[in-house]
Amino acid sequence: MRTDIFARLDREPEPPKIEAPRMSRHRIALFGGTLAFYLAIVWAVLITSWLVALDWKVMLFRPYQQWPELHPFLDYYVVLGQRGPTAVMVACWLGWRSWRQHTLRPLLVLGTSLLLLNVTVGAVKLGLGRLGPHYATQIGSAEMFAGGDIFPSGHTANAVVTWGILAYLATTPRARRYLSAVSATVSLGVGLTTVYIGTHWLSDVLLGWAAGLLILLALPWFEPLIARTEAWIFAMRERWRERRGGAGPAPVADTGPQPVLLPQSMATDALTAEAVTAPAEPVLPAGHAATGVRARAHTGHPARPGSMPVAPAGVRRPPPHTERGPRAGSPARPMTGG
Repeated sequence: MRTDIFARLDREPEPPKIEAPRMSRHRIALFGGTLAFYLAIVWAVLITSWLVALDWKVMLFRPYQQWPELHPFLDYYVVLGQRGPTAVMVACWLGWRSWRQHTLRPLLVLGTSLLLLNVTVGAVKLGLGRLGPHYATQIGSAEMFAGGDIFPSGHTANAVVTWGILAYLATTPRARRYLSAVSATVSLGVGLTTVYIGTHWLSDVLLGWAAGLLILLALPWFEPLIARTEAWIFAMRERWRERRGGAGPAPVADTGPQPVLLPQSMATDALTAEAVTAPAEPVLPAGHAATGVRARAHTGHPARPGSMPVAPAGVRRPPPHTERGPRAGSPARPMTGG
């Protein structure tokens, strides 16, 4: 029981899990309605319907000539829909969030959305090949399959995706509402600005809004793939750290302690003739005095000042000579007369 308690205390707390938006019925219905709107715009342009006629009316109206005072401001405002600047700004913000939350999900979601944007919008642009208003050749024509690349509007779709990602990754309902309003305002303004400048037809902008919204609505289907990618990246990082931590200088071979034999005079009944281990010392050349363990081994124990030499353990020391009489067994000295 005590071991289980300590095992629970030793466990590291798990990082908080961020729940990803799920594909609810409301989201699925919204995705289906947006897809139907997308296909309807493509079909209306292909058959040169009333939508194409509206495009020509707006283009011939030339809004940039009607309100020229707005042109300097809108030239800078349209940058909010360009891929490079917006992707860098949003990536910096999401990178800071990833560092604070110790997760790669915000950056991976942004990368997935931009990849989907390039594939889907780019494929439709190249497939339909519509020319822009400044390159139109025939009034009333849809200008399809003519080698252009402006249908749908990339600026508009990019504005919807890059700024909509902030609302998609919001952690509170209040922040999600505010960021959704901001992203909708920015993407709506960017789309209308391209119509004002004359770089896109009105139908291009409508299709760009639908294309960007479809990508945002489809992101929950890619959440399992994003989670697996994040787990794989973290696993590779741990392996790299283990390899980097294990790579170091080669260990020096330990030769172990070398045996040093005591001199024969120190061998006694209690001390058997077995080797006593001591750290090995280098062999000194001739003419140099021995130091360390070998010096003590060959010279014996130094005599203590003011006392008798210390004998090894287990050896009996003969009693000191006394002046009371001669030793037993020794011949007596003859007495001489004085």
